[in-house]
Formats: sequence, C-alpha cells, structure tokens
Amino acid sequence: MTESNLTAEQHRLKMQRRKEVQDQRVAERNQTKGLIIVNTGNGKGKTTAALGMVLRSLGHGYRVAIIQFIKGAWEPAEKAVFSKWPEQLEFHALGEGFTWETQDRDRDMEKTREAWNLALSFIRNSEFKLILLDEINIAIKLGYLPVEDVIAGIKEKAEDTHIILTGRGAPQALIEQADLVT
Repeated sequence: MTESNLTAEQHRLKMQRRKEVQDQRVAERNQTKGLIIVNTGNGKGKTTAALGMVLRSLGHGYRVAIIQFIKGAWEPAEKAVFSKWPEQLEFHALGEGFTWETQDRDRDMEKTREAWNLALSFIRNSEFKLILLDEINIAIKLGYLPVEDVIAGIKEKAEDTHIILTGRGAPQALIEQADLVT
C-alpha cells in the first residue's frame, strides 16, 4: 500500500509509530559529551569553521574561550566582532605574529607557553563549554609546545566541554585523540 492510499487514520498510526522510533533514537544519541575537534590541512577555512562553532555556542548562551597562538601582532577582525559578547567570551591573541616575521624562536616559545598556560586555565574551568585553540597545531609542529603536553591538557576538560584545535600540520598523536578531524 502506498502512502497516498492510506486513510487518514492509517497515516496517523503510521506516523505515531515512526515518532516513537525517532524519539527513541534521539534519546539514545542525546549525549552531553564534549568533543575534541582538530581542523587541519592545507588551504583556508580552518579558523573560519571553528569560529562558526563559536558563534553557535554563544547563541546557546555558553561561555567560550578563544586563545590564538602565533597570531597576535595585529588586532584580528574577529576580536572586534566577538567583543559584543563580553560576558560569555574570553578572547586572547597571545602570539606576536608569524614566525617568519618575528624571527625570535625563544620569544615565540615563551609566548606559546604563556598561551598554553592560559588555555589550561580555561580547559580546567567547567564553566567554559567551548575552547578554541587557534593555530596551536603550528606551535606544536614548530616544536614550541610538546604534543604530549597538549594531549595531557585536553584530557583535563570537563565532560561536556568541546575543544577545537586548528592549524596546519596537526601531529598524528593529536589526531588520534580527536573525535572529529577535518
């Protein structure tokens, strides 16, 4: 019997059964588990995709932290946009610019360590439901921050906190910890 041949009552009963199945599926999948998300690879859009998740989180009323590694020598446009949510958002650009511009490995490592320590304070604070570690993969790739430290740190997050790690060249060890890699 096709859908168009059903009586109104038959259709209602069919949809009622379907709703029961759908409600059960949703209940089974309704997790509050926060995800570890790695945005990596060549090309553009890694930070932009993460900022979309930041906007969604702000729209839901969640507290969010953005820590920018490497970047920071200029005032990023996204910081101006996100200044509209001072109660919900912490935004910190702690780098001093691209490494080919700074040309000071020791200073870059010091700023990376400062950014990581700040990131850990947000990771350990269960009030924050999304933490964006922008360009951290580059800091790891350059040897400014041991991947083992990052893996240990992200494991300290609250159960319902999401962490997004962006930047080219994410190490395999970090990728293996992720729930989602793009």
